[in-house]
Formats: sequence, structure tokens, C-alpha cells
Amino acid sequence: PRIDLILTWKIQVFKTCEFVGRINFPQLRCPSKDKTFAQIMYNFYSGIISYFVAFAWFEIKIVFIKSFFCRWTIRARVTNKSQIRTWSNSRGEGKLFSIELLDESGEIRATAFTDQVDKFFPLIEVNKVYYVSKGTLKTANKQYTSVKNDYEMTFNNDTTVIPCDDGDNLPKVQFEFIPIDQLETKNKDTMIDIIGVCKSYEEVSKITVRTTNREVSKRNVQLLDMSGKIVTATLWGEDAEKFDGSGQPVLAIKGARLSDYGGRSLSVTSSSTLMVNPDIPEAFKLRGWFDTEGQVVEGISISDLKGGSFGGGNSNWKTLMEAKSENLGHGEKADYYTCVGTIVYLKKENCMYQACPTSDCNKKVIDQQNGLYRCEKCDREFPNFKYRLILSVNLADFGDNQWVTCFQETGEGILGQNCLYLGELKDSNEQAFEEIFQQANFRSYTCRIRVKLETYNDESRIKATMMDVKPVDHKEYSKRLIMNIRKHAVS
Repeated sequence: PRIDLILTWKIQVFKTCEFVGRINFPQLRCPSKDKTFAQIMYNFYSGIISYFVAFAWFEIKIVFIKSFFCRWTIRARVTNKSQIRTWSNSRGEGKLFSIELLDESGEIRATAFTDQVDKFFPLIEVNKVYYVSKGTLKTANKQYTSVKNDYEMTFNNDTTVIPCDDGDNLPKVQFEFIPIDQLETKNKDTMIDIIGVCKSYEEVSKITVRTTNREVSKRNVQLLDMSGKIVTATLWGEDAEKFDGSGQPVLAIKGARLSDYGGRSLSVTSSSTLMVNPDIPEAFKLRGWFDTEGQVVEGISISDLKGGSFGGGNSNWKTLMEAKSENLGHGEKADYYTCVGTIVYLKKENCMYQACPTSDCNKKVIDQQNGLYRCEKCDREFPNFKYRLILSVNLADFGDNQWVTCFQETGEGILGQNCLYLGELKDSNEQAFEEIFQQANFRSYTCRIRVKLETYNDESRIKATMMDVKPVDHKEYSKRLIMNIRKHAVS
């Protein structure tokens, strides 16, 4: 039973304040014999306080670190660790890496530069707990991180990082997941948390970063969640090389950058945290949904990335008949779709032209009939040229066919020869050149096609361009057909 007690005091006023006068501030008065003892105690406790202010280390929570005036120590779990990055500019060159620290109260980002990189990078491991002291605090740059803290830490020469074995009570990565169907309402460059099943994935490709002229690995992954929407997430570097999507795992990404390139897409940056099949309730729920009913969901992609290789497949699969009946390409923007088709005819007439030999220009050159070739775009004459390929192919499946234009890379993929060799063969051996085209007929490919309605001489027609072409992966294609059968069986 609940018992409530009410205590009351009866106060009797002997004299009101106007009769008493000002009480003033009381002061401690000690007998002379206790004065020495009081002074000793005062000096003793003052010394202790001064010591703690000057030398002691207080273990505090991350949420209080910004306002703590004394030297501090935090006990936190490392939830993310970037790779070492280098830079070079007019002021010099150097290297850095960043980590994200988490305790019960919040999180904070810490960055180590140059000498501290060599000192701390081998020591720090993801998911381990550490005591961290003596970092320099500054206002956080929210452009490069999704960590929810107005401050960030920089390691300096006095910083200490000590492993802690007693950290089981500390939380792990904290997510604030956004459903895929809500990404279209978010602003470009927003850092978000996302979770989805790997519906399909592409093989690793290599691209050259213009600013650094360095080659990096890239892989696109298509993620599906319970909203029925699909978004493309791009993995980079080591994440791209190590990722295996063959078992359709659940991916949780913290701090992915939202892009509006070709609809909505995500980039997993160096400051992002990527977890495969994480041990969290949201992942278990999504896994259960996908295994019971999500496998037959085709999904609607909010991304329309062109190019890339296919590997595990790509979103927006269509037959040629479906692409036409759905009027793909008739909107303001071009449409992209993936299909499996067979080459039934190739036009070899005018499939190659003599182009400017410079690496960044593909303009057709004019033969000056004096051993020189002129490029009007570059306004220069050259003693040589390079061959470029524009190949028209008729692509067919079981229900329809479509004329598709293939440029250099996709044309070489279909013919199985590079353009330089084809050009030499065309000039020296017409019969061998003809045989290459004949051998390319009646071969099946997985094709990524761009379609757009174009008008020329007052006549409008759909122009189809081959963005990528790969031999059919029959194992993956069979899985897709089985999935379609299950889908129609349910419906």
C-alpha cells in the first residue's frame, strides 16, 4: 500500500526584520588556540583542490567534454576508423586518419595528423574501448561527418590512447535509419544512415580521380528495404574490393552521403561506417521480411546510374517489349533499363571513323591529302589519327527487337577486339574484318540501355544507346527468372 507523509513546521516570529536590522555576512571566528589548526586545514584542502585542477585527470562523459575546464579523460568505444589519407598542396604534404568515439552519453570524431598517424593508427582497432586524454577540441566541420557533436577532437603530441578491457557496458554503433522511400525528400549532400538488403551488386571497376590522378576501386550495390524502393550505394577502395554480395546480405551504413546524380544515390565515404549483417534488431527484422516475402519484390529504383558493370545484376530489368509498351524514354529525362538480348545483326558500314589522336578529343579529323589530318575542334593538324567505333546492332529477345548504338567500349565488348586492331584489319584484310562481325552474331549479352526520344528533321524517334554490355551470367540470370516465377505465383 502507498503511504503519503506530510511534514509541517510551525514557525513563530519573535521580531520582524525592521526591528532586527541587517544580519550581514557571517564570518568564522575561532578561538586563538584553534586558529593554527584552522589555517592548516584550510591550506591542506586548498592544496588538494589546486592539485586536481592543475594535474588530475577526470574521467568524464563525451557529452560534457566541451565545457569541462580541467584536464579530462574519456572512456569510449571506437565505432569507425578511416584509412590513412595523404594530401599535398602549396603548404606542404602530410597524412591523416579519423576515428569516431562513442560512450553512453554521445559520440565525437577525432583526427590524427602526420606523426600521430604513425603513433596511433596501428594501436587503434574498431569496436575496441580506449581511455583517451589530452586531445585538442575545436568546432566540428559538419560537411565531412555525420557525428552528432558540435565539437571534434584533434590528437596532439600530448594525447594518450590506452586500451581498456572494461568496456562491455558501452554501446556500439548508433543508427538513425531513414527509409529509402524518404530519400527523395532529403537535400543533396545530407549525411544519412541507411539499412537495406543487397538486392544486386556490380563487379569492381577502376576509376582515376582527377584531382589526385590516382586509381581507386569502385563498386555499386543496389539496396532494397521494406518500403519496396531500391537505392544504389557506391562503395570505394577497400570496401569495394572486399564486399561480397552473393548471399544477399543486409547492409547498414552510417553517414552515407546523399547525391542527386541520376535520381537519388548514396556514396559510402571514408568517414562512413559500413556493417554487413550487423547484430541489431533492424537487421533481423529486415532479414525476416526479405526471406519470407521480400525476395519476390522487384522493387522500384530511385537511382538511375549509367555505366558500370553488372556482376550480380542491376535494377529496373525489362524485356524489350516492356520497355516499348511502358514508353520509356518519352519523359523529360532519359530512362535506363537492363535486359538480356541477342545480337541478330550488326551494321559494319561506316562503323569506324578517323578521329583526333589527342586523349581528350574524339572529333572526326579531315584528311588534308598531304599526310596530315586536321581537327577542327583542336584547330591543329596531326601526322596520324586514331580509329573510333560507332556500331549499330539489332538486339532481340523472345518478344521484340531494338536498334541500339554502341560506342567505343561497348562496341569493342561485342566484337571482342580493340579498335586499333579493327582499324588495321579493315585497311589490310577485309575478309578477316568481315569474319569478326559474323562471329559476333547470335551471341547473348546482359545490356544496360539508355533510351531518349529525339527529334531530327521534324521526325521524333527513340534513340537507344548501349551504356554497358557483359556476357550473360547464367547463374545470376537463372536466379532472377526463378524470382520472377515466384513473384507471379504469389500474385
